[in-house]
Amino acid sequence: MGSYRGRLDIIADMLTVVRQNAKKTKIMYQANLSYKLFKRYLNEIVEASLVRFDHKNQFYVLTSKGIKFLEKYKKYSRSNKRLEKGLNELDNKKKDLEKLCSNG
Repeated sequence: MGSYRGRLDIIADMLTVVRQNAKKTKIMYQANLSYKLFKRYLNEIVEASLVRFDHKNQFYVLTSKGIKFLEKYKKYSRSNKRLEKGLNELDNKKKDLEKLCSNG
């Protein structure tokens, strides 16, 4: 997991853990969340019907909507990484140009 995770990254991390059916503690630790953040995001993903609680087995399970989210997130993440790489390359080219314009 990266140094900064946004909302969608955190949700995707949680859903990835829940994909294997998980209890609260497992989700919180494997998604690397504080208890406060965990509670906030758990409520959000339950309300959004991305996961549901299986009362019989006492763990959270991924819904079909949650599976769809993970599939779309994977595509989004790949595109985002490609764009970031391109932006970094562009920034490096700009820095090279700036160096050429300086007295040094």
